Amino acid sequence: MGQLFGTDGIRGRANTYPMTCDLAMKTGQAVGILTQKSSNQWVVIGRDTRISGQMLESALAAGIASAGIDVMTAGVIPTPGVAYLSGAIESCGAGIMISASHNPYYDNGIKIFQKGGIKLSDDQEADLEKIILGPPIDLSSKIGTIASANDAQARYAQFLLKKFDFQKKEKKLKLVIDTANGAASFCAPGIFTPGIFDVSFIHNQPNGTNINEECGSQHTKDLSETVLKLKADLGLAFDGDADRLIAVDETGQQITGDPLLAVLSGFAKQAGKLDNNVVVSTVMSNVGFGNAMAQLGIKHEITGVGDRKVLARMKETGAVIGGEDSGHMIFLDEHTTGDGLLSALKLIEVLLETNTPLSQLAKVMTVYPQVLINVEVDASRPDFMEMPMVANAIKAVESQLDSQGRVLVRYSGTQPLLRVMVEGPEEDLTRQCCERICEAIRKSL
Repeated sequence: MGQLFGTDGIRGRANTYPMTCDLAMKTGQAVGILTQKSSNQWVVIGRDTRISGQMLESALAAGIASAGIDVMTAGVIPTPGVAYLSGAIESCGAGIMISASHNPYYDNGIKIFQKGGIKLSDDQEADLEKIILGPPIDLSSKIGTIASANDAQARYAQFLLKKFDFQKKEKKLKLVIDTANGAASFCAPGIFTPGIFDVSFIHNQPNGTNINEECGSQHTKDLSETVLKLKADLGLAFDGDADRLIAVDETGQQITGDPLLAVLSGFAKQAGKLDNNVVVSTVMSNVGFGNAMAQLGIKHEITGVGDRKVLARMKETGAVIGGEDSGHMIFLDEHTTGDGLLSALKLIEVLLETNTPLSQLAKVMTVYPQVLINVEVDASRPDFMEMPMVANAIKAVESQLDSQGRVLVRYSGTQPLLRVMVEGPEEDLTRQCCERICEAIRKSL
């Protein structure tokens, strides 16, 4: 990671460095300069529903236009919608999404896609940082224009729906959808339509400050209760920018990314659509996911945390399916990036094709108890394994769990947190082991 870019773009508290209008404008200028060098003419900008989104959109757009590049603002739209548009708009050299994903409303972020809807490489981010953090930019006399793309949501919805033919299905699934008061709030009704589904929406009234607030993929309590109350077949929860999906089955049980990925991978293999018979997940995936892949006869590739790393390993191995337990799932034969809405449609396809409830499908994977605790840290990020108390606690827990579990401790790439994850044979023991390591970290820091 560089000075500005974390695991998923630039992120921080809005109106506080680095998420200031000044840095956003410089970022826009840097993107504009690189777009101009690639002989493209457009940059598309989208945002989620945070109150700071329009402010940062204006700064970015001004920076891009000052570099002589035209701007197309897509308004509120999911992150994968921006990725799609950056590939679909002729002469579009980049796409920018203003979002802090699942973070609270007071945070915001800048995610950048290169031409074609692929997230930037480390080298490309480094090139941008040199321009942003460098001396004042020498701009040309050419000035770009700024226009609104009023059909952006409709184009994105059409892109998704043309991949499926639910109209021919006799069964109409009963759905409950939680849009997290975020980017999916306005486009989801155009995708999950009453003509195709019996659908109800919750947490779809964004006001600028309620995005992700006790709702969406991070908080599925309301979704579970509504699924049970309405006797729905399926609940679907997105995060603030709708690149994640977490589901709730017909019994009200939350189904996270790992078992969803197992279900979708198994179905793809059975349908002959799992290219190279390989699936990619991260070091954060549950031990049970690897076991499920082995039972399905699917090769399992493991990579570091972050959808960029998942995508990179997918390209290396020729995989078309990869993802994270957080709900990021990539279907490379369908889209260039993780897409919660696409994942939801593919899950619905499996339910309809197999005529099997999600509670039964999810049994393809046995989920080991997993406890994840975030410990707040300062920005210095010291090497925790150099701290004797922490290192000894980790080694003691690993020895105690032996082959029945594992420990993973890592710094967050987007927040000042040290994440401690422990998996074990049963819930109480796993939590005790996780708390033991966290206590050692707190005392040491």
